Amino acid sequence: MKLKKKGVAFWLCMSILLMLLSGIGASLVQSSGNRVDVRDLSFVTTKGFELSAKLFTPKGITAEDSVPTIVTCHGMFNDKEMQDAFWVELSRRGYVVLTVDMPSHGGSDDTDIIDGCLVGTIEGVKYVATLPYVDQTKIGITGHSLGALNANIAVAEDNASETPLISSVLLNCNDAFYTDDNGNFINMYGSRDVGIIAADYDEFFMSDVDENGNKTATRDYLNYNNAQSFLHFGQDPTGLDKREGYTFYKEEMDGKSCIRIIYPINMIHPWSHFSYRSVKATIEYFEESFGAPNPIASTNQVWQWKEFFNLLGLIGFFLFVTNFAIALSNVEFFKIKNNTEALVPALAKEKAPGFFGGLLITTLFGSIMYLPIMYGFNSFMKDNSSWRQSTVFGIGMWAMCCGIVAIILMVVASKKNKDAADFYANAKISAGDLCKTVLAAVIVAFAGFMCVSVIHYFFGTDFRIWVLAVKPIASKFLLLSIVPYMLLFLVYYIANSVAVNVFNHYATNGKTGGNLAILAIANVLPVVIILAIQYIHYLVTGFMVWTDPGSMYVVWLFPMLVFLPLSAVISRKVFEATKNPYLPGIINGIIVTLVSCSNTLTWAAK
Repeated sequence: MKLKKKGVAFWLCMSILLMLLSGIGASLVQSSGNRVDVRDLSFVTTKGFELSAKLFTPKGITAEDSVPTIVTCHGMFNDKEMQDAFWVELSRRGYVVLTVDMPSHGGSDDTDIIDGCLVGTIEGVKYVATLPYVDQTKIGITGHSLGALNANIAVAEDNASETPLISSVLLNCNDAFYTDDNGNFINMYGSRDVGIIAADYDEFFMSDVDENGNKTATRDYLNYNNAQSFLHFGQDPTGLDKREGYTFYKEEMDGKSCIRIIYPINMIHPWSHFSYRSVKATIEYFEESFGAPNPIASTNQVWQWKEFFNLLGLIGFFLFVTNFAIALSNVEFFKIKNNTEALVPALAKEKAPGFFGGLLITTLFGSIMYLPIMYGFNSFMKDNSSWRQSTVFGIGMWAMCCGIVAIILMVVASKKNKDAADFYANAKISAGDLCKTVLAAVIVAFAGFMCVSVIHYFFGTDFRIWVLAVKPIASKFLLLSIVPYMLLFLVYYIANSVAVNVFNHYATNGKTGGNLAILAIANVLPVVIILAIQYIHYLVTGFMVWTDPGSMYVVWLFPMLVFLPLSAVISRKVFEATKNPYLPGIINGIIVTLVSCSNTLTWAAK
């Protein structure tokens, strides 16, 4: 027991060290070695609501200086931190950078209509224009996905203003405005510089129609009229020369030389957040458009180091949660009565069909029912807007249904395997012990997120890798998450923990590592199957199996590639130390809910 306690203490110290290293390292990278001032702020927009933002200002500039400035905006269901690769690289090259949380995202005020989300970029432009050191002739905007649509809307509003402020636009993984309401090709951007980063396998944009009116593959984007018209500055491309990607085309517009360029990159839509080539294109574009105050080769990128340190923090967070749960369960008050002497049985031949058959049923159910549940939920939402987070509610409904199937299978298994009564006794818990377990789980989750908050407070960073992010929980998300979202996820994660640690817990030659690996794979297999079907078909044919809104539902599964197998590992490690399958299940359910609710779009309360 003393050795176990020493092991837990070691891993708790290691987890805290990893989170501390994460904060220090990521902060140094995002501040370019403390050469850039990084400030979290909020400001009231011209429409009366508040936007949350980060401002990156090269140190040493004064009111007398005049610095090129770039406003970045994230995509739908994301937040400003998803633009970190871009603001790290742009700010270290001397640009002032403002990255904005769109309305209904992150720390910004919520709106009740989708149009309300489309003002983040223009309001950011208006804000930076008030800063004394900003060169108002060199204000650029960029954004990914819905952030790029924000940029288009910002240009339209800027066109209507008495004093236009935007001089350069880079659209990332979204289309330009190619035509007017009558289908005629136009140049909405006038004499501004404009570029497009086009994903060859974009799930939502970059398609056109061929001469027969058929939808074209996104990888062929450059071959058709929209792209060619854009590169020809809004002219009808019929009869004109074919223009290529990665080439700056220049023309005189309103007495000013301006550029157009398209960067076709072999990637999917969400990968642009995490793409060396996408960042390289962004650097090269703005250097061509504005010139860089501090020129650095576009191949010289350091944002990957920030992602490395972010990942250290993520690992530290989950190590902390796991080992703090074990440590807390050793406190006398939180100890529960259970069958601690029960041995883990070997997987006998006669039980193997039931074991693998159960995994097959849950895998098939999760794979087959995900999209029908999401489509059904989407139809329901058209007539019922009471749920403020459609993403989390939809995935939560799927998770709950999978949990119910697992519960049914466990009930059937318990009735058929009377000889394993002692082992299955681990699934029984008294009402008093369950209350203690819930309290312990809440304390563990609270302690974990307090660590995140402390790191963010001192270093201005959080723990994330690509689309998976653990960040401080704002009070509005904490209250919002409990009903119904947390209840939905708790059904799945509690059922999954009981299944992993009781009903499907077997040993081979006295060891359970192989069993855990099988169960971790089984947890994530439905997600892998859906993603494989979608993207293998897309890669081979140029077209997806499931298109909008199914393509969005599939994209939402990427974080589950980590959550689902990791939940099995955390669950088993905590169970082995506590013999309580409910504690890790509740902890996993709380954490997944809070992470999900804090990283998506939130409609305003009705």
